[in-house]
Amino acid sequence: MLYYSANLISAILLASTIAFYFFIYTIWLKRKTSQNIVIGGAAGALPPVIGWTIATGSISIEPIILFLIIFIWTPSHFWALSLYKSEDYKKAKIPMLPVIAGEKTTKINILIYSFLMLPIVVAPFIFNFASFFYLSATLLMTLYYNYLCFSLFKEKVKKQSNKIARKVFLYSIFYLFLIYLILLIDNAKSF
Repeated sequence: MLYYSANLISAILLASTIAFYFFIYTIWLKRKTSQNIVIGGAAGALPPVIGWTIATGSISIEPIILFLIIFIWTPSHFWALSLYKSEDYKKAKIPMLPVIAGEKTTKINILIYSFLMLPIVVAPFIFNFASFFYLSATLLMTLYYNYLCFSLFKEKVKKQSNKIARKVFLYSIFYLFLIYLILLIDNAKSF
C-alpha cells in the first residue's frame, strides 16, 4: 500500500522495520540478550526516516539525525524503567540489563547514553535544519536529563534509586516529545 501511495524506498523501509521488530527484536533478541533495548531501538527509531522518505523520496542527513535522536534516547529511557521494574522483568525471564548485569552497571549505561544525547541534540543546529531557539531549548532539557541520570547513578539507597529511576523514565517521555515538538515549531516557518 505504501509503495502505491508514496514510493518504493518508503515501502522497503517500513517492511524492513516491521520484520526487524517482529523477528529480530521480539522473537529472537528480547529474551536472549540484555542489549535487546539497544538493538531493538533501531526499529523504534526508524519512523522519522520513513516519514522523510514518504515526503521527499530520498534519504539525507536530516532523517539520519532524527533516527539517532530516538536510537540514542531509547536505552536510557527503557533501562530507567527496567531498574524500578526489575523484579517484574526477572519473573517474566526477560534479560533486561539490571537483571543480568546489576543495578550499578545499568546506572552507568543510563548515564553514558544520556551524555551521548548532547552531540545528537546539537546536530540539527550544526546541519542547519534547526535554529538557535531549538539549540538552546534542547540543550537545557538535555543538561537536565544528564543531571537526573547522574543523580540516579550516584544514589545508593534502593528505594530512593527506584524513585529517581521512575523520574528519569517519566521525564524522558516528555523530553523526547519536546525535542521533536520544538524541532517542528522551529521549522514551521519554512512551510
